[in-house]
Amino acid sequence: MLFYDCSTAPNPRRARMFIAEKGIVIETKDISIAKGEQLDARFMAVNPRATVPVLVTDEGTVLTENLGIAAYLEAQFPEPPLMGRTSDEKGLVLMWNSIAEQQGGLPIAEALRNSNPAFKDRAIPGPVNYPQLPELAVRGTDRARKFFDVLEERLQESPFVACDHFTLADISTFVFLDFARVIKMRIPEGHSATQAWYDAIQARPSAQL
Repeated sequence: MLFYDCSTAPNPRRARMFIAEKGIVIETKDISIAKGEQLDARFMAVNPRATVPVLVTDEGTVLTENLGIAAYLEAQFPEPPLMGRTSDEKGLVLMWNSIAEQQGGLPIAEALRNSNPAFKDRAIPGPVNYPQLPELAVRGTDRARKFFDVLEERLQESPFVACDHFTLADISTFVFLDFARVIKMRIPEGHSATQAWYDAIQARPSAQL
């Protein structure tokens, strides 16, 4: 297998944590988004959509999305289970992973990419240049703030985001909350359940990668 990573971006970090939690070692190549290496012809020959992470399996299959990478690794290395053990758990993991992506990760990305000068004409990842829309930055910030409230409500009733144990949903949520620093947003004061959960996840070895 070959894993294309980017040490500074949130989505590759999600895959990196998943790989570490599985305890597997995969050959890795770092793609610097800051240097525009995702747009290099050599990388785009691997992934024409010019995004990371990418996992090339031993069979030569190219997986370019976190959920696909996680599903493949879960099937190949079922222990420890990170995508649910029962039918109910599997559904909850994918449900909360989607909530984290759509209500957490996407708004944070919208706020960053539509406001930061470094992303001028790069408001959406990929090979096509899109202009920034300041209105999306405002909306993204508001939606991200609301996601913190959704998460606090969930963690008041559950020790982990999806189930009673650590899963992919915790990885995604943790990475997005950590990345929210780029829009100057942190866990709100008073969100004690979220802070306790965050501190526990941050202490895991995979979170140091």
